[in-house]
Amino acid sequence: MLARNMTIGSIAPADLYAPVAHYLKDVEHIIEDELFSDHPAVNELCTRVSRYRGKMLRPALLLLCAKACGRVNDAHRTLAAVVETVHLATLVHDDVLDDAAVRRKQPTINATDGNVTAVLLGDYLISHAYHLCSSLDDQYAARTIAATTNTVCEGELMEIHHRYDDRLSEGIYFDIIENKTAALTSTCCLLGVRYAGADEDVVKAMGDFGAAIGRAFQIVDDVLDLVGDESRTGKTLGLDLAHGSATLPIIHCLANAPVDIGGRLRAFVRGEAAFGRQRIVDWLESTGSIEHTFQVAREHVQTALQQLTYLSDSPARDSLAAMTEFILRRQF
Repeated sequence: MLARNMTIGSIAPADLYAPVAHYLKDVEHIIEDELFSDHPAVNELCTRVSRYRGKMLRPALLLLCAKACGRVNDAHRTLAAVVETVHLATLVHDDVLDDAAVRRKQPTINATDGNVTAVLLGDYLISHAYHLCSSLDDQYAARTIAATTNTVCEGELMEIHHRYDDRLSEGIYFDIIENKTAALTSTCCLLGVRYAGADEDVVKAMGDFGAAIGRAFQIVDDVLDLVGDESRTGKTLGLDLAHGSATLPIIHCLANAPVDIGGRLRAFVRGEAAFGRQRIVDWLESTGSIEHTFQVAREHVQTALQQLTYLSDSPARDSLAAMTEFILRRQF
């Protein structure tokens, strides 16, 4: 299910978002207006965080789902700004948790201003997201986003709880990514179609679509953290394993590596050995763990594409399909 007139290998986000590009500009203005402060120091921090808005995946998903079901309205613009602001807050907090130094090819807030400032800034973003959401006429979106944010936090807590766990199962790994990533992408798609007046079967299908692409996106992200190019991803890599988080390629490698390699890799996961990225990549390749992980991501992509049959043919649906397939090819 390729988008018409799109060649997957050369797609850029601007191409993928074409049906809603002008709405995304509105969303950026809403976020800027919402975060404006009378205090220059706060404005400076918010300006820096605004540069984290690289892919704008979540607001684009919400708007494309709305467009595929009819039209984009004011509520959609507001909700797109809300989900992006929530996402920005999670990025700021994640950088603290991971002790990350670079994000979007610039120093992170915690690297330059310290963890206290970064945590407070993340809280500031969350509070503004809810302030913005409260401007809507009904409480459905606020309650849904609040529940989703709770789920995201639970996912992050689960991940931290299982740091340095060299026996982490695939089942627990999927529980973690379902909470910390898939929940928010699912909510974006669900809100997009619901506030466009879609039938309940379409709302459910698009919630499932969003969850599937969220899983696929996180799985590919976990591969890129190990084998990606920092100059292309624009962020510090290797942090998952360096902080004891066993992701899917590591879990597969541990289950399939020879005893000697498995023992050494377990020592890395437990934080008992110095992190050596290239050595680990070699082990992952020798056990087919990278290809296995991409195959799992492909399965979630196919699940997502199947849900798009609930939508009528349109340029917006084509973009959603192309975005889904692009997940497997992205390098950033």
